[in-house]
Amino acid sequence: MTLVITAILIFAFVLIATERLTNINKAAVAIFAGTVCWMVYIAYGTDFVMARHAPEYSSFLEGAVANSSAVKEYIARNVFLKYVGRASEIVLFLLATMSIVEILDNNGCFDFIRQLLRTRRSRKMLWTIAIVTFVISANLDNLTTTVMMLTIMHGIIPNRRQRMLYGSVIVIAANYGGALTVIGDSTGLLLWNSGLVSATDFSMSLLLPCLIAWALPTWWLGRSLPERVETDFATMPYRGDDTRLNIWQRLLMLFVGIGGLWFIPSFHSITKLSPFIGALCVLSVLWIVNEVVNRKLLAADANIQRRMPRVFQYGIIQMMLFVMGIMLAVGAVNETGAIDWLWAQLEAQIHNVWVYGMAAGCISSVLDSFATSLSFITLNPSAEMNADYWKIIAFCSAMGGNLLCIGSISGLALLKAERLHVGWYFMHVGQKCLVGGLVGLLTMYFIL
Repeated sequence: MTLVITAILIFAFVLIATERLTNINKAAVAIFAGTVCWMVYIAYGTDFVMARHAPEYSSFLEGAVANSSAVKEYIARNVFLKYVGRASEIVLFLLATMSIVEILDNNGCFDFIRQLLRTRRSRKMLWTIAIVTFVISANLDNLTTTVMMLTIMHGIIPNRRQRMLYGSVIVIAANYGGALTVIGDSTGLLLWNSGLVSATDFSMSLLLPCLIAWALPTWWLGRSLPERVETDFATMPYRGDDTRLNIWQRLLMLFVGIGGLWFIPSFHSITKLSPFIGALCVLSVLWIVNEVVNRKLLAADANIQRRMPRVFQYGIIQMMLFVMGIMLAVGAVNETGAIDWLWAQLEAQIHNVWVYGMAAGCISSVLDSFATSLSFITLNPSAEMNADYWKIIAFCSAMGGNLLCIGSISGLALLKAERLHVGWYFMHVGQKCLVGGLVGLLTMYFIL
């Protein structure tokens, strides 16, 4: 049954990698694989439990007779819930982050970005978009940042070809900005939740490589732009009321929302509670502030039109379901012992973290970067904190996600928004990302 469960996961990875061809949503594939893998696992649970959890299972029985029902109960309580807990920590963190962004955006806290982009100088706009995206993505998740910036960019630049180039820069900045911190994307969050990295060491190790890998292709793409960019600056968006929050109220909400997210690593270090508790705490405080500053609108029911675009919410929900499904599927395969066997074979033949990193980069260019990084993180049984392996995998997965744009959820958001072709992206953007990523990886080699 180990082969069957592993085959289900591999088949799911193939469907995820070929989403553009099959038109089957990767979140649906991940959820299906996760549920089916555990159904098969529990059906043949006795062999797996006796092979990997015999002492714990014996203690669980407390002298009772071992039977099929007891095995299933043990798996449900002591094996399955462990993986549900790990996945739920990340999903709840993403849910809190999404809600924070929705509150901030609905109150016009990101309207300053539109003001920053009021220029027709193409390179100035390019670097403004890139820097703002990089900074925001390091503090929020990269998909949230990508969709928000694409929405803003789409309302400013009417020329589709120029939007394709600017959108590509947004994806690059979001992916590398997210890779820079433990709260910026799902990979860093997974490593941090698992106690494999500390927030400060992780960011300091990836700072220079991520900056180089982001800045080099951005500069290169800027050279292909005309001197002036076509723009269409519309009036500020109507938010369902005749009055908007003043600048100080919006700054207060930004401080509570973004500043609160900055405090989460310290919260985790002090309390040892899961980071999603800190994120929910920030969300609750921001929610209260939102109720206070909007009390007149709430009383008059005048803010009913304040809503984030549906595509934004739908994309985040898909990402959360994808993370849950893929973590459950990989967890089921891990419990069969197949991943331990594969790691032993790789260590005997290769035993080189840089080769593993390059492999992760290649695989994540066609497979989802989170699925790739999760697989490589699960592959290594070591729990050594701040090991080079974790940082290399995180960086290379982000690098691979930029090569074909189908390797990251941010890239897929761009594909859907601008109807890009993968071939066009690789010819005009992916090759530049490859050069930038390799230079960044070389920089990391000397740093580590």
